Amino acid sequence: METTPQLETYDKVIIAFSGGKDSLACLLHVLDSGVQKDRIELWHHDVDGQEGSTLMDWPVTRDYCREVADAFGVLIYFSWKEGGFEREMNRDNTPTARTWFETPEGKFSAGGNGPAGTRKKFPQVGADLKTRWCSAYLKIDVCSAAMRNQDRFKGIRTLVVTGERAEESKSRSKYKEFEPHRAHTDKRHVDQWRPVHKWTESQVWDIIKRYKVQPHPAYVLGWGRVSCAACIFGSRDQWASLAAINPKQVAVIAQYEKDFGCTIQRSVSVPEQVKAGKPYAAITAERAELALSHVYIGAIITDQWELPAGAYGESCGPT
Repeated sequence: METTPQLETYDKVIIAFSGGKDSLACLLHVLDSGVQKDRIELWHHDVDGQEGSTLMDWPVTRDYCREVADAFGVLIYFSWKEGGFEREMNRDNTPTARTWFETPEGKFSAGGNGPAGTRKKFPQVGADLKTRWCSAYLKIDVCSAAMRNQDRFKGIRTLVVTGERAEESKSRSKYKEFEPHRAHTDKRHVDQWRPVHKWTESQVWDIIKRYKVQPHPAYVLGWGRVSCAACIFGSRDQWASLAAINPKQVAVIAQYEKDFGCTIQRSVSVPEQVKAGKPYAAITAERAELALSHVYIGAIITDQWELPAGAYGESCGPT
């Protein structure tokens, strides 16, 4: 396949939208490329699910994503594993949970009747999606299930856009820029495009600045990458920063490490990470309050745009 798709040939352009800088750059680049807004959908895969638990993610992420969609006049749909990260992690001779997904016709679910399995441990740091199961089960599989279980994608051409960049890691540098999506079939044409794969972080921030989009609150606090607040790849400074603004979240995770008898990063526990780290200097009570809120307050498009403290900082993402 060529490395750049012919965008005018697609009926739907689905952008996997985490709320982080790279997925935001994907949206802005797609708009720059002339794709009409009525063909664009943002899909946010809710790591913690929507049943009430907030074990890993930033509480503000869901509403921030919703506000970005509203600011640009595009649709957004949410999808998740029932019970989210916490239920999947605590599987004990049970199947993986059902997948829920929003559609133009309402909310639907699929799955939940597979073979029984047991986890009882956190995802482990590494590139292998079998051990780093959070990405596979809570994002990649959720997206595919939502695509496969909607007849509206049959008989049309759909492009799934994701924001992996080669600069992030050696593993990601090997990803193809353009390839058939895992949900592609003879009846459902689905391709995957990584438009910012060759971009530098500077290019990412440049397009965000040009569109004057306020970045996710985590960047303003000092995080260099927005995935989960309690990302398994988090550095000691990130864990110390999270403990400074949300000690209860860190305490619950630390207790799970004790219960499982297995730490997230095998050689060091979360409390040891916190003790060895230093909270980010950009943290303030006001900024922390916004990041930990379930409602995003503030403008998405702003004339007072500033490069956030976390820009060009430690990313600590998948290797």
